[in-house]
Amino acid sequence: MLNYSPIILFVYKRPHHTLRTLESLRKNDLSEQSSLYIFSDGAKSGQDQASVAEVRQVIRQKQWCKEVHIMERPTNFGLARNIIEGVSQIIDRFGKVIVLEDDLVISPGFLRYMNQALDLYQEQPKVMQISGHTPPIKLKKYLHDTLFYNKISSWGWATWARAWQKLNLDTQYLLEQIEATGQTAAFNADGTYNFTEHLEANLQGTINTWAIKWQASVFLSQGLCLYPRQSLVRNIGCDNSGEHCGYLELYLRQKMAKKIEVEPIPLKELPQVRQALAQHYYQLTVAPTWFQQFKTKVRRVLRK
Repeated sequence: MLNYSPIILFVYKRPHHTLRTLESLRKNDLSEQSSLYIFSDGAKSGQDQASVAEVRQVIRQKQWCKEVHIMERPTNFGLARNIIEGVSQIIDRFGKVIVLEDDLVISPGFLRYMNQALDLYQEQPKVMQISGHTPPIKLKKYLHDTLFYNKISSWGWATWARAWQKLNLDTQYLLEQIEATGQTAAFNADGTYNFTEHLEANLQGTINTWAIKWQASVFLSQGLCLYPRQSLVRNIGCDNSGEHCGYLELYLRQKMAKKIEVEPIPLKELPQVRQALAQHYYQLTVAPTWFQQFKTKVRRVLRK
């Protein structure tokens, strides 16, 4: 019998995006058996108050799941604090959680995949996260619907209390441990993306993010994350409206699988998987085409 895990949705000030996320959730196979907890962050400034109020109207429009519980933050927590405290609150109560943000459209098979994977790997300490989004990669002669990788994804994910308790928010410690163990290149997707730069920026106080600390915590614990071979999530925040995301048509138009078969696979990261994902990060961040750069610059100018 399938267990239904609680779902968290974090929303802020994008009513249109929030509505699309909720509509896609409502169309999921298991939404009518699931409990949804919505954390609505408070306005950061007077300019945001109207948008936040509109979002709070949207989340009350329909009965999106079997149960809907709404928590309105009286002040602005910010994304990192809102997520860390919200996930900790729900996971302390239920022992596991499925996490969404207000810029994600999910496949109708998302909840079934998440719940099946959470049940299957619950007693496997090496597995620390279930990820719903997979970059558009090609794997030849790979026979399974799922795969393992040692990097987390924050675009639709799930975890258990046993794994979340290993979250370390001490950025300096995380950086020092990665460097001291000689794993900088491995942490940086075999040198194709500078993830340590994100840790350094958090340490310097120029940004405040949570996902890179969770990623480093999982990496140093030698944890694995389960991914669907084809993504069950599309990030609609890659339209330049996201807090930490510019315009990325590769993700914005990404095709999603209708469903993913969850079955036991070996608890290891395969070289072909790691190579394919490293190549993706290289193409995305190190060697973008001039046309991709041009489109991104044009859209940023138009948004000003």
